[in-house]
Amino acid sequence: MRWSSETRTPVLSTQYSVPGFQWKVGYWILLATVTLLSAAPAADEKHISVYSPVAVYTLPVQERAGREYVGLLELLEPLGRVSTETDGRHWRLRYNAVDAEFVAGRTRARIRGRDFDFVAPFLIENSRGLVPLSSLNGFLPRFLGAPVNFHESSRRLFVGDIGIHIRFQLDAGSPPRLALNFSAPVNPTISTEPGKLRMIFTRDPVVSPGSQSISFDNKIITQAGYSENNGAAEWDVAANQPLMASFSNDRKTIIVSVFPQAMAANGTPAASGGVGPAPQNPTQAPPLAAPAANIGSAHNNPHRVLAVVDPAHGGDERGAALTEQLTEKNVTLGFARLLRHELETRGFAVALLRDGDIGSTLDQRAAAANVARAGIYISLHAVSQGSGARVYTALLPVEGTSKGVFLAWNTAQAPSLPVSRIVAAAIVAEMQKREFPVRASSASLRPLNNVFMPAVAVELAPGADGIADLTSANYQQRAASAIADAVVSVRDRLGVQP
Repeated sequence: MRWSSETRTPVLSTQYSVPGFQWKVGYWILLATVTLLSAAPAADEKHISVYSPVAVYTLPVQERAGREYVGLLELLEPLGRVSTETDGRHWRLRYNAVDAEFVAGRTRARIRGRDFDFVAPFLIENSRGLVPLSSLNGFLPRFLGAPVNFHESSRRLFVGDIGIHIRFQLDAGSPPRLALNFSAPVNPTISTEPGKLRMIFTRDPVVSPGSQSISFDNKIITQAGYSENNGAAEWDVAANQPLMASFSNDRKTIIVSVFPQAMAANGTPAASGGVGPAPQNPTQAPPLAAPAANIGSAHNNPHRVLAVVDPAHGGDERGAALTEQLTEKNVTLGFARLLRHELETRGFAVALLRDGDIGSTLDQRAAAANVARAGIYISLHAVSQGSGARVYTALLPVEGTSKGVFLAWNTAQAPSLPVSRIVAAAIVAEMQKREFPVRASSASLRPLNNVFMPAVAVELAPGADGIADLTSANYQQRAASAIADAVVSVRDRLGVQP
């Protein structure tokens, strides 16, 4: 783990206010917000989405000689314990108890002691093994011991019976309301355009109900269409009036209804029947559900706390070199995805500050959490020395006198520090229950110092099996479960502090 005690004064600054606080902060507020909203891969980047009971994640897709490839180590890392070694053209991989050997440029590999033929040659680039996407359905079950269903045209891979199904219920009253009932909670990105409300599911394993298009016997809400593309599923609802959407039933139901401004004063649809453009002023926009990283709607439910989980490093910042091939930034991302799942199953809204190999500064990370008005901030790190975990809270520097309405950036944590220590103690207690070696301490750390909600950093160290534990989904799961249970135990103490 690489901590930074860097302090910085912004060149460009403006006044940023929230109830009870005002900061003099730099232009990174805007940049941090953009980072938060762009955690998903870029729209023009090819990627594959993987849905499994232990992790949901996306990976970049490489194109070689007209075929699509993905890194095998990166594909398996979030699902279990993985190690690799390279000897010239030979690339060996061990996943849990499964051994496999590949040869660069050849289409035949040995997995579990048996031959398997790829549809295209196996590739080695910078010690990374690349496998063709079109072979995933065939060879992945040999590693995972579970059925795999890969939708190759849309690059969506399902491990086991994990699909989320949907059924529709139309209330044809005036105005009409369409209920989309899902078999599990969902968190799509929702947008509007003339004649359509669009829901894009990147992290949710939503599957087709069979028909790609469903028509409704209604003059206003007329049709719903399903499609998949580039690792995401999409539902579009067509109508002759502007629409809005809202969540209910603990995010298992999305209610689509006519936007109130399109209704006449007597409550019936406006006579014009025209479809207006989506509102351009964000303050006047319909109450659409927010995407995973922009969880403003989470605060509509006073019992649903927003947790910001920050996988340290990313992009050009690799973090600590845990082995010759394993970097801290990769471990923290997998750990963060597991923690997100654990927190979400306990009723929290969760935003990852990155869900890919994206870099951002310490100031951007802190500002993003502050802008989102999170209830708790959890920074994740990894280290190759020691064992178990270490839980940190901020040790604040001594600042000068107050500058009027401005709060010193490096002591923004001060009002929440007592609650942060309570959270840290709860995490230590939960880990000790699981016989997980752990210790707590305070240090002058950024960005913990710069966030005004309760904030902790958890540093994951190897377990009994050594460095291999850092890439073990089972090991990370134990730690993530302990953290989530601890946060639940202090839920009533969380929230933006006055």
